[in-house]
Amino acid sequence: MRKNEKSMEQVDLLNKIDKREAVVGIIGLGYVGLPLAIHFGQKGFNVIGFDVDVRKIDMLLRGESYIKHIKMEQIDEKVKNGLLDVTVDFKRLRDADCILICVPTPLTDKMEPDLSYLQNTTKTISENLRPGQIIILESTTYPGTTEEMLLHGLETEDMKVGQNYFLAFSPEREDPGNGKYNAANIPKVVGGVTTGCLEVASALYSSITQVVPVSSTRVAELTKILENTFRSVNIALVNELKILANKMGIDIFEVINAAATKPFGYTPFYPGPGLGGHCIPIDPFYLSWKAREYDFATRFIQLAGEINVSMPYYVIERTIEALNQHEKSLKGSKVLVLGVAYKKDIDDERESPGYKIMKLLLKKGAIVSYNDPWIPVLKETRKHNFQKKSTPITPEMLQGMDAVLIITDHSAYDYAEIVQHSKLIIDTRNATSKIDGADGKVHFA
Repeated sequence: MRKNEKSMEQVDLLNKIDKREAVVGIIGLGYVGLPLAIHFGQKGFNVIGFDVDVRKIDMLLRGESYIKHIKMEQIDEKVKNGLLDVTVDFKRLRDADCILICVPTPLTDKMEPDLSYLQNTTKTISENLRPGQIIILESTTYPGTTEEMLLHGLETEDMKVGQNYFLAFSPEREDPGNGKYNAANIPKVVGGVTTGCLEVASALYSSITQVVPVSSTRVAELTKILENTFRSVNIALVNELKILANKMGIDIFEVINAAATKPFGYTPFYPGPGLGGHCIPIDPFYLSWKAREYDFATRFIQLAGEINVSMPYYVIERTIEALNQHEKSLKGSKVLVLGVAYKKDIDDERESPGYKIMKLLLKKGAIVSYNDPWIPVLKETRKHNFQKKSTPITPEMLQGMDAVLIITDHSAYDYAEIVQHSKLIIDTRNATSKIDGADGKVHFA
């Protein structure tokens, strides 16, 4: 970390933050950026939200939410009180004192980092950068990105990091749909390019939550990847054990719940139909990709990825087995997929295993429909374009299906009714384990 004395720009910016006079600009108003904008607004900061999606901006200006678990009232209040301004005009970045980057960092089809969004954002910021601003990257990425890409793209002879402007990394820790933890009570890990950068970034985040300062941006970047790699590896472990337990005739969920009674040395993880979301299926591969520069193979990450990617195929195998027991072929069978969000009670379907399962079902000749109370229409993605709408659940509709696949265990589902009226259920979430009458109808996958 570079050391520096406090410059005039640093002193002025710290004073603005302390007095809540600093304007916070947030680039990317998705599942991370929008909650962050709301929380800074709640703490008295004026916020400018930036996004390239005109539809999002128009909805926010009307006080409407496009993320179901974020209430309209939270947004409408901030807009009307002037604490939240939203725009597609990125020239207004000059109006912001603190710029937080919350843009997507997906993978390519070859499982390599796609930093095009971040590259474009860095270029836009460089065109509007002025003295006295701090730039903080929140998007998950490989260790070294902040200095290798942002610092390289922003610093000039007239704009020196730690003196004229400030640069830091603080990984997002948003958990969509979690009613207990949010941006106001999740500690923020912060790493700065210089000690001055760290001080300014820490001051900003201290206004909304507890701060955990670390020695560099690289440490902060690797911290986020460690968190999600830890989850990926442990989920892969229980997914593999689920397959083994099934062959042994053992209920893996009963095993996990029994093990969870140990008060030390064990953390329960639960199996499912595959990984989804914007973090766990993606972040570990950023580290694997970067590790190649050091001639190092991240074997745990690769193995966990292989197991988790294979789970939708396992669900299809179990579906075929279950249909065969009912003297049915998957080809031509009517199959209802329940839930396409990547986890329960949210409207986020990014990287959802439900999409992969639907694709495999269609490829094998099944007649596929879906229901998800959180996702009324399937969005087109880079990999999928199903052009389907959610089918309402009725007793007649369930009775007309040859198989029902529970992919996401939303709380809104009446599992007793689903079991009662369905001929055959393949349950990937253990959602029907306590429902009377499930024996013989339900196959766990």
